Amino acid sequence: MDSRSVSVFELKAINAWDKRNFTRGIKSLFLEYCSNSTVHGIKYFGCKRRTLFEKIWWIATFLLSVYGCARLIQNIYRKWDQTPVIVSFAEKSTPVWQIPFPAITICPETKARSEYLNFTEIYFQMNDTYRDQVANDTYDRFRAVAQVCDAHILNGVSLNQTTDPGCVDLLRNVSMPLEAALYYCKWRNDAGLCSDFFTETITEEGICFTFNSQSAGEMMRLDELHSDYEYIAEKRKSPLWTLEHGYAENTDLDTYPVRVLGAGARAGLNVLLNLYQQDTDFICRGPVQGFKILLHTSSEYPQVSKQYYRVPLHQEVIISVKPQMITTSDGLRDYTPERRQCFFNHERHLKYFKVYTQQNCELECITNYTLRQCGCVKFSMPRNDQTEVCGASKIQCYNDAEDELLEEDVKYIVDKTHDYRAKCNCLPACTSVQYDAEISQADLDWKSMFAAYRTSLDEHDGVQFARLTIYFKEAQFITSKRSELYGVTDFLANCGGLLGLFMGVSLLSLAELIYFCSIRPFTILRAYRAKRRESDVFFDPPPIIEKAKDF
Repeated sequence: MDSRSVSVFELKAINAWDKRNFTRGIKSLFLEYCSNSTVHGIKYFGCKRRTLFEKIWWIATFLLSVYGCARLIQNIYRKWDQTPVIVSFAEKSTPVWQIPFPAITICPETKARSEYLNFTEIYFQMNDTYRDQVANDTYDRFRAVAQVCDAHILNGVSLNQTTDPGCVDLLRNVSMPLEAALYYCKWRNDAGLCSDFFTETITEEGICFTFNSQSAGEMMRLDELHSDYEYIAEKRKSPLWTLEHGYAENTDLDTYPVRVLGAGARAGLNVLLNLYQQDTDFICRGPVQGFKILLHTSSEYPQVSKQYYRVPLHQEVIISVKPQMITTSDGLRDYTPERRQCFFNHERHLKYFKVYTQQNCELECITNYTLRQCGCVKFSMPRNDQTEVCGASKIQCYNDAEDELLEEDVKYIVDKTHDYRAKCNCLPACTSVQYDAEISQADLDWKSMFAAYRTSLDEHDGVQFARLTIYFKEAQFITSKRSELYGVTDFLANCGGLLGLFMGVSLLSLAELIYFCSIRPFTILRAYRAKRRESDVFFDPPPIIEKAKDF
């Protein structure tokens, strides 16, 4: 090997690379790195012309720079890891025809027709007289209706019924039918039978009527559910729409779920509601009579008692809808749900629902918790064939279970291991639509209207009307969008800026360090072995040929 073809540091390392002089070889390699490194301050570590004080000063300065840089990079990493997502307004407004008209669930406050059950009369018989004076079928109806009445009215009343598999059938028999409760309907300024627009839905409020909902087969996993009764009677399919992707490009106006082309009352829904005066009961539901209204997305199972609007009798209520939609950029699909704080539909499997929404997940969560606490579930909760329906004596139990579940987050705010609600993991859906509303209200003088049309009220004995109008307030709305706040590129750019500011480090500087820790020692070792093979005999390492120059 020609000694002129190698550097001074390499020649020193070759001569020092022996088991007895391993430390000297490492030192020579370190001095070579210091003299050639592009990292600021490193070259002063091995300079022999510097005093010990100068070397210590440069080492301390370098370590302080490394510490400061590491702390700032740690802050950037924490922000990138914990808050990588920002919710901002989309660049363009969205027309209302790109989203479905809200699904509307209407629940009468009258839970039983007086011809089948006088709830007030039976209630006082249960309190003042003896149970044997009430017929068995009447008593069964009373206990079924009790599950949709105010819970506090039955405190102290012994109902002696832990399970009630026939609860839904009994409620259907005594409740107000759709054709009587929804007297007149007009959609997009075209009148028609309300039964053409609305279908029955089982909710915690009893038998309700829903407009523009997905069918049970598209929303729920029917193979996991019992076959005793249907939760949703809607049969119309929606093959060209999903919550996550919206309407397909080839969708025409007359599709399902229905949509509108613009704003205003002419493009909305108008319903004339009715309850008969003889059916009014102030014990079951209290002093406010009329209807509860819930606006929700078509793929969401209605939970009316959580949030609703009231439509009192003899009133006209106008609901002007303002959609609030949140979408998620494709750049966040590679993030974990916990980092982006939302689930795409394929990421979160629900036992009873095909479509993931936060409300569907929470309904399944309270169902499972109620089953654990009470050994049964409320009739409106999804269940399988092995799960019992709670009877009237379990009303207090499943109401307490719901209250306890709401308290879980506060009770276990520090230690989440026992937080059942946290285990449900009901993050928002990555694409969600919420329908906010502005409400106006006025007296409805329907008797004068009938008189003006010279229509006799004899055939409408006891009717009490209310009118509901729902429409979009504006033809376009602003969509919110989840997007990356700090992507990988932003994170690396920030880290590179800090490394360059504090130490002048670049990717090539890191490559240098890797080179001197791996490739360079291997190259010197090969050179040393080649020199030994030339000698053909074992010899002590040759002396250093040329003295390294100071730098």
